[in-house]
Amino acid sequence: MRPPRLAVTLVAHGSRDPRAAQATEALARAVGALHPAWDVRASYLDHSVPRPRQVLASFAAAGHRRAVLVPLLLTAAFHGRVDVPAEIAAAPASLDVALADVLGPVGGVVPSLLLDGLITRLGDAGPSGWLGDAGPSSWLGDAAPSCWLGDAGLDGVVLAAAGTRDAGARETVAAAAAALGDRLGVPCRVAYASAAPPVSGDAVRSLRAAGCRRIALASYFLAPGLLWDATVASASDAGVSYVASPLTDTPALVSLVAARVLAAVARPAAVPAA
Repeated sequence: MRPPRLAVTLVAHGSRDPRAAQATEALARAVGALHPAWDVRASYLDHSVPRPRQVLASFAAAGHRRAVLVPLLLTAAFHGRVDVPAEIAAAPASLDVALADVLGPVGGVVPSLLLDGLITRLGDAGPSGWLGDAGPSSWLGDAAPSCWLGDAGLDGVVLAAAGTRDAGARETVAAAAAALGDRLGVPCRVAYASAAPPVSGDAVRSLRAAGCRRIALASYFLAPGLLWDATVASASDAGVSYVASPLTDTPALVSLVAARVLAAVARPAAVPAA
C-alpha cells in the first residue's frame, strides 16, 4: 500500500504531567481529521515517548520520502533552536524533513489564528457578552458563540506563558500580548510561570492598581501541566476574575498547525544549524 501523501510529526516539549501528552495527542488527532490524507503523529523532546527521531524513522520505514516536523512551541527559544534540529539530524538519510515554524510570532508577525485561539478560550472562561465586539476571525463563521455579542465586561488581561531566559523569545510573547490587547481593546500584561518576572499574580495586581476590575488570565500554553497550574494559582491568589484554559485542540490552533505544515511543504526542507 502506498503511504499517505504527507507524513507529519508534531513535536511537543513533553511533561511528566499526563495531561500534557493527552492534549498533544488530541491535537494530532484533530489535525489528522482536518487533513485525512496526512499521516499525523505526536512526538516529544523529553519525559514522554516517542521521540521525534523515532517517529521520523518509522515514517522512513513505512516508505515515506518526505516529512514535516512541526514544533509545538510558542517561542523559538532553546528547544526550537537546538533540540528540534538535532532530532531532524538524527533522521534517516532517505527521509527529506521540512521544519515548520513555531506556532508563536515569527518575523514580527503574530498569527491571527493564534489570537483567535486565545480569544476563544477567554470566551469560554467568562459570561456571555463579556468580550464585546472583539470578534473571531472568519474561520469561525456561523459557529461564532454568543459570547462575542453585547457590551464588553472584560477590562484587563494577563497573558501567562511558561517562561524563558531568552530575551528574543520573550519579545515575541510581548508582541502576542500587545496584539491580543489591541484585539480586545483592553490592557494586556505579560507574565511567566518560570525563568523571568513577573509572575501572573504580580501582573494581576499591576492591572488592579491601574484601575482594572474584571481581569482574565489568558493561557499562553498549548497544554496543561505543572507550570500552568503554578501560574493559575498565582493569578488566583491575586484575585483574577476568570482563567482561560490552554489552547490544546481549539479549531484555531488546529488550523494554525495545518497552515504551518503547508507553508513548510511549499519551501525546500532546511535544517537550521544547531
